[in-house]
Amino acid sequence: MPAAVRKFLPWLFPAALVGAAAWALSIGTLPPAEFTFCNATEIKSVDPHRINGQPEGRIVEALFEPLLRRHPETLQPIPGMAERWEVSQDLKTYTFHIRRDALWSDDTPLTAEDFYYSFRRFLLPATGGEYTTLFFAVKNSEKYTKRLLKEGDPVEVELPKPARSVDGIRGEILTGKLLKIEGKEPEADEQGASSDDRRVFVVEIDGRSRRFTTSSDVSGAELCQTVLFDFREVGVRLVDRHTLQLVLENPTPYFLDVVSFYPLAPVQRACVERHGYPNWTKPENIVSNGAYRLQFRRIRDRIRLVKSDTYWNRANVKLNTIDALAAENITTMLNLYLTGKADWVTDLPPSVKPELRRTRPKEYDPTPQLSVYFYRVNVTRKPLDDVRVRRALSMALNRKEIIEAGPRAGEVPALSLVPEGIAGYTPANGDAENIAEAKRLLAEAGYAEGRGFPRIEILYNSHDVHRAIAEVIQSQWKRHLGITVGLVNQEWGVFNSTTRKLEYDVSRAGWIGDYNDPTTFLDLLISNNENNQTGWKDAKYDELMTAASREIDPAKRFQLLHDAEQRLVEQLPVIPMYHYVSKEMVRTYVKGLYSNIREEHPLWAVSIDPEEKARVFAAEGLR
Repeated sequence: MPAAVRKFLPWLFPAALVGAAAWALSIGTLPPAEFTFCNATEIKSVDPHRINGQPEGRIVEALFEPLLRRHPETLQPIPGMAERWEVSQDLKTYTFHIRRDALWSDDTPLTAEDFYYSFRRFLLPATGGEYTTLFFAVKNSEKYTKRLLKEGDPVEVELPKPARSVDGIRGEILTGKLLKIEGKEPEADEQGASSDDRRVFVVEIDGRSRRFTTSSDVSGAELCQTVLFDFREVGVRLVDRHTLQLVLENPTPYFLDVVSFYPLAPVQRACVERHGYPNWTKPENIVSNGAYRLQFRRIRDRIRLVKSDTYWNRANVKLNTIDALAAENITTMLNLYLTGKADWVTDLPPSVKPELRRTRPKEYDPTPQLSVYFYRVNVTRKPLDDVRVRRALSMALNRKEIIEAGPRAGEVPALSLVPEGIAGYTPANGDAENIAEAKRLLAEAGYAEGRGFPRIEILYNSHDVHRAIAEVIQSQWKRHLGITVGLVNQEWGVFNSTTRKLEYDVSRAGWIGDYNDPTTFLDLLISNNENNQTGWKDAKYDELMTAASREIDPAKRFQLLHDAEQRLVEQLPVIPMYHYVSKEMVRTYVKGLYSNIREEHPLWAVSIDPEEKARVFAAEGLR
C-alpha cells in the first residue's frame, strides 16, 4: 500500500478502498486514459438542452461548443464556433460569424442554420429545457417558450406528428394570425402541473379562419400538437449560412457570458431527428462539435472521451483520452486520487480537509466560489406556506455548526442567496440566528414549543456531506423548536425528479453561478423559472426582477436586484446556509486546470506533464 494512502487510513474505510480497487479492475484490458477525474455522480444526459447539473456540464462542455467558449483561467468569453462578433451601438443586436472550418464529428459542415435550429429546439416547451430563462433576454423568446399568446399575435400551429415518429421530429408547421382564444387557460395544481388545455385557438391562415385545439376531448376543432408564438418573430436571425444575429429585448451586460454557456450549444438536426431522444445521445449515434467525442459510457463506472479529429482547434487540444468516473462516494474519490487512479477529484471527505490543506497545499487550496448551499422549502405544503414558520426554521439554525459538521473547508455562513464578490453589488442579508425570536414566531404561527407541528422531512441526494448537514439541522430544529424532522436520501436522478415535482417538504440544494452577475442566483426564484422548485410565486419579486432586466443604468439595476433579494430573504422560499469554497484537489502535473470563482475547467485546455507525473508517482510509490 502506498505511503500516501497509509497516512490517511484513520479517516478512510475498507469499503472505500475496495471501491477504488474495483474501479481500477473495471478497466480490464482497456488502456488507461491519459487523464482521469471523478465526476461525483452518474449524469442524467449529455443533451445540452435538457440538463442543468455541474457533473453533466463538465461532459457536455467537452462534447459540444457554443458560439463562444470561456477562457480557462479568467472565464471571459473567447471565440468558439463564432470566430468573431459585433455588438450594435444600442447594445441590443449581436452578430456572430461562424467559422468556415467548423465541422460536426461526422465531418459535415456546421453552419449558422445549426444554431438557429438548436435555439428553437432549446426554447420549445416540449424540450423541457431548465435553462431557458437565460435566453429570455432575446426578443420574444419568453413569449415563445411560455406560450404567452394574445389576440393578433403571429403564431405557429404544429399539427400532430407522424405515427411512430421519434422524439425529436415535429409535425407540420402552419403559420398565421391568432384571432381569438375560446375557453379558460388551464389552472396549475399545487405541484405546478396544468390540467388538460381545452381551449380553442382561432387562427387566420391564408385568409381563412381555422379552429385548433390540443385536446382530443374537444369537438368542432382540428387537433394539433401545440400553438406557439411564431418563432420567426423571436430575435434569432439567420443572416446567411455563416452569420447569425441575436436581437435582445433590452441591453444585457452579461449576454456574451450567456451564449458561452453549454445549454446554448448546438445539436445536429439530422442526428436528433434520425434517432430521437434519448437515443441520439448514445455513443454509437451521437454527433457532436466539441473538442472531444463520446467513445463509450458504462453506467455507474465511467465515461470515456476521445479527442475529436474534426474539431477546429484540435491542434491545441493536448489530451487524446479522458475518463470521467461516476464516483459518488467522496471517500472513494480520495482513495482513487491517493492510489494514482484519478488525477483530479471534485470533492473530498470533510474530515481530511484540514490535514490536506496542511500537507498538500499545492494540490488542495480552497478559494471562495460564486456559489451558495441552501435548502428549498416547499411553500405549497402546510405549515411551510406560513412565512413565520419559514423564518423560524431559518433563525433556529447555527450555520457555523452546520459548516463544521459538513464541508469543513472555511465556508462562509450565508444569510443571502447571492455571495459577496460581484463588483458593485451588495447582497441583501436576512435574519441571523435568534433562537428566542424563532420560538416566538413558531408560537405565533400556532405551534408553541413545536406542539401540533406535523412531522416534516429533509430530502437530500446521496452524499456524505449532505447527510451530515441534514442530521445537524434535524437536531437543531428538534432542540430549538421542538419539531420532529425525518431524513430522506435519494439517488441524484430520483432526487432531481422529486424536487421538480414538489414531492418534498424541505430539500437540499446548491447553485454555482453560471455567469458573474446577481441574476444567475436571483432568476432562480422568478415564478415561472424551471429551477424554482419551491412553489413560491411572488408578484412583487417578479416585478422587481423584470424592472431590473429593463434598466440600463448599472447602479439603478443593482439597486433593483438588491430590493428583489431583500424580498427573497424576508419571504424565505429558500434558506441560505453557506457560500462555498472550492473543494477540488488536483495533481501538480495537471496543467491548464486553473482555480476560478465558478470551479469551471474546460477539458480542452487541460494537459499532463509526463515527466512531472513520473516524479510524483515515484515519490509516492505509485505505478
